[in-house]
Amino acid sequence: MIDGIDAALTAAANEFSLADRPVAYSVISELLRVQDDVEPRGAFRRILGVSPLHVDAESWFSGAHGELKVGALLSKLGDEWTVLHAVPVGTGDSDIDHVLVGPAGVFTINTKRHNGKKVWVGQGRLLVSGQKTDHLRNSRHEAKRAGKLLTAATGTPVTAHPILAIVDPAGFTFKQRPKDVDIMNARALPRWLKRREPVLSAESVRSIALAATDAKTWHPSADLTIDSTYLERFRDLDTVVVRARRLRMLWAATFAIGATTLVVTVLLPAMTSMLLSALLP
Repeated sequence: MIDGIDAALTAAANEFSLADRPVAYSVISELLRVQDDVEPRGAFRRILGVSPLHVDAESWFSGAHGELKVGALLSKLGDEWTVLHAVPVGTGDSDIDHVLVGPAGVFTINTKRHNGKKVWVGQGRLLVSGQKTDHLRNSRHEAKRAGKLLTAATGTPVTAHPILAIVDPAGFTFKQRPKDVDIMNARALPRWLKRREPVLSAESVRSIALAATDAKTWHPSADLTIDSTYLERFRDLDTVVVRARRLRMLWAATFAIGATTLVVTVLLPAMTSMLLSALLP
């Protein structure tokens, strides 16, 4: 009986439109899963402002903020665009951060948050603070995969174009611009997309959008049930993280002021006295 109920719920979940899938749902779910195993901080650690994030959760936390920002930016596109988030793809746990279908074509967006870091771009490489990344390769792979799946679902050739959206970078250095991946500060996305020339007819947009919103196009058995508490839990965690960061900054400022006071009131007078004693007969 229970197995039958579970099967029915799974079948119903798979009928959900991906248009209803929340922004950053996959990454926030993984963040919360990791955090569920973290021991609560003791009073002393809370007073010191020790971060509540597990080391394995830090990248998920940053990624969640990045996807949420990009989701907010994409919400500025008009009704002619179909915008999907956290699209489960393949047979495992992989997903595409954002998939867009509109008159200007089909786009996959790989969102990366590199807060305050410098990004260097070449034809085949992208470095963040001098460190190599797989961002270009992964962006290309996602677009190729999306095009193949949408082609199979619609029965007509579909090409997906990859975009790499960088959130909160310190700046870009473009040695060369890759011909097949558009790389930009995420803030430029809405304007860039709206300025693209139409390449798809209204009928093609409707056909591709219909296939794109069908979960079975992307994943044969994805669980699309949504934990309604996910966003509230994320916001609660975010509040604690921000509070801990502010406490650390307060402690750092306190120590800096204390060190300055020590130098001015104790060490400097002592050094001055010693210097005068050495100079005077």
